[in-house]
Amino acid sequence: MNRLVSYGIVALIALWLLMASLFVVDQRQYAIVFSLGEVKRVISEPGLHFKLPPPFQNVLFLDNRILTLDTPDSDRFITAEKKNILVDAFVKWHIVNPKLYYVSFNGDERRANDRMSQIIKAALNDEITKRTVREVISGERGKVMSAIQKKVADEAIQIGVDIVDVRLKRVDYVENINNSVYDRMKSERTRVANELRSTGSAESEKIRADADRQRTVILAEAYRDAETIRGQGDANASATYAQAFGQNPEFYKFYRSLEAYRATFKSHGDVLVMDPNSDFFKYFKSSGGAGSASAEPARKK
Repeated sequence: MNRLVSYGIVALIALWLLMASLFVVDQRQYAIVFSLGEVKRVISEPGLHFKLPPPFQNVLFLDNRILTLDTPDSDRFITAEKKNILVDAFVKWHIVNPKLYYVSFNGDERRANDRMSQIIKAALNDEITKRTVREVISGERGKVMSAIQKKVADEAIQIGVDIVDVRLKRVDYVENINNSVYDRMKSERTRVANELRSTGSAESEKIRADADRQRTVILAEAYRDAETIRGQGDANASATYAQAFGQNPEFYKFYRSLEAYRATFKSHGDVLVMDPNSDFFKYFKSSGGAGSASAEPARKK
């Protein structure tokens, strides 16, 4: 019985030693094997691995995926124009040298993030102070990010980290500069609007003046043409009259006298005092123009 108990204890100890000696490395991890506090080996291949049981050897796992570091707060930087801007950035990084990373930060990711934040801030300050606000925001933003990534990568490799990418999330003015920029933009837009309004008014007056000129010219030309046509009509009428009445001048005189009589005696309220022997009554007395010389004065009522 005692022997069975002893065998059982030995089996349990052997099982415990076997379990303590086996460990699994996930494909998303590095494994660092320590022997009495000293780094013995780094395992990057996933699978089942062996080590000595504690306290002879221990294992520390590190994440080998690409991680993201966001700057905790918007940092203030001064541009080449001596203007303050706020910048938010993020960094994509991953561990490439687990042993150096562990020696640098004792495997503490928080300490690694703090260190990289300092590196990023220094690189941002170096690049932004060389450029104007316009260049940082739009003109040379790509160059700024590339230069920052290169500087950060050169320092990060010394702590076992590779910088995959650096991006500027937000670049903005501080509050007092924002107000001045908005005021300047408003003034500029107002100036452009006034300029366009003035240009439009000038063009409107120009078009109106041209339209008035064309109207005057058209009316003058129309009046000229109308008078020309009227003159031609009167001339044609006179020629027609002359041709028609020239064939019988006496009849023409008689016809014109009748028209004069019609115009003279048209109104009943007028009084006409004339010599009865005047030529005006020549055809009034007879169609041939010969009549008695005596006549009462014509009176119209």
